[in-house]
Amino acid sequence: MFTPLTPRQKTLLVNNVLSACKDIRTLKKNGYHFLYLSSGMIAHYNRGGFIDYYMDNDLATDIINNAQMNQWNNFRFGDRDYDYMMEKKDIYNRILAGLGIVDLGEHIPNKFWF
Repeated sequence: MFTPLTPRQKTLLVNNVLSACKDIRTLKKNGYHFLYLSSGMIAHYNRGGFIDYYMDNDLATDIINNAQMNQWNNFRFGDRDYDYMMEKKDIYNRILAGLGIVDLGEHIPNKFWF
């Protein structure tokens, strides 16, 4: 059963990911798990591998490039997992806002894989 995060937990998670965009070495376990489990990022085997990869690559760019996939617009109220997916969307969009992206239509590449 889905247990939503508290407002404080959401804030800590968003702040950790935003911090990691500036210095990947600050990425904590919860930020890593959100990024690879909830947001389509590649896990790179483990948190250490993820951090190693983003020492030479731009995490913020990858977060922005994955934004369309993380809107979960295929879920409707009443669907199984709707609340869980909307929480992920909310957290992802808070991260985007922290990166200065407030209008997905203007800044996010339109990527679809069919």
